[in-house]
Amino acid sequence: MTKIGVQAMMLKDSFAEIGAFETLRKVSAIGYNAVEISQIPMTPQNVAELDRARSELGIDIAALSVMLEKPQGRPGDSLRQDFDKILDDAKRLDSNLLRIGMLPFPAMKSVDAVVEFARAANGYAERLQEHGIGLYYHNHHIEFAKFDGQYMLDIIAENSPAMGMEIDVHWVQRGGLDPVRTLEKYAGRTAMVHLKDYRIGQLPDSAFGLLESGDVAGFMAEFKDVVQFAEVGEGNLDFASIVPAAQAAGAAYMLVEQDELYGCTVWDALQTSYDNLVALGHADLF
Repeated sequence: MTKIGVQAMMLKDSFAEIGAFETLRKVSAIGYNAVEISQIPMTPQNVAELDRARSELGIDIAALSVMLEKPQGRPGDSLRQDFDKILDDAKRLDSNLLRIGMLPFPAMKSVDAVVEFARAANGYAERLQEHGIGLYYHNHHIEFAKFDGQYMLDIIAENSPAMGMEIDVHWVQRGGLDPVRTLEKYAGRTAMVHLKDYRIGQLPDSAFGLLESGDVAGFMAEFKDVVQFAEVGEGNLDFASIVPAAQAAGAAYMLVEQDELYGCTVWDALQTSYDNLVALGHADLF
């Protein structure tokens, strides 16, 4: 059965401040019982606290994040340099799903670079399958750019048949496609879905101040920047259709995520998303 959890990118400040266990205690108190680990250093202490959260709080470690190789200046474990450590962490935390959270920046340059990335990822996906672990790719909007009429995401999928998909419905919408139809397209290949709403925010008073001062270019810059991330149910996405579509696509986990909070606390944001999903009739998925 599909389970709704939290994407831990939202919690990285709390992890750093009070630790993994106490952070997940607060997550559990809201009603979430699964977490996808992202942008959290997989230090021995964090891994130990995640393991403790499993045993004492019943938190399901839905997936771990990996990269092909470490980019300069960014933390995280890479399949190229840390393969054995990643396997050890996954086995300890009883997590059989790994996800690549973003296309490496150099791979966005050309279709050849995209294909090179996908084939390299596919090689690791095949190696991981030997250990009972699946590898999945998380989309943003850049994957809906086209090369010779073909979406970048389809190029990745075609050249990495052993790698599955983690569909982020907000980024699908921002890429100009329909989330439900995209989930249907990748049905059977999608183990995880990011639940993140898409909101058109109100223009701030400062924008009208710019207009009144004659700064039309400044006003137009504000006008173009009204697309926002939102708590699930607080934007324009049709989650009454998206959640069943994710289930039908075979998703094991749906992870609530919000990249920017616009002054809201992470705990209030998670509570709002939880409440709205329960109101839609999905209390049994937590």
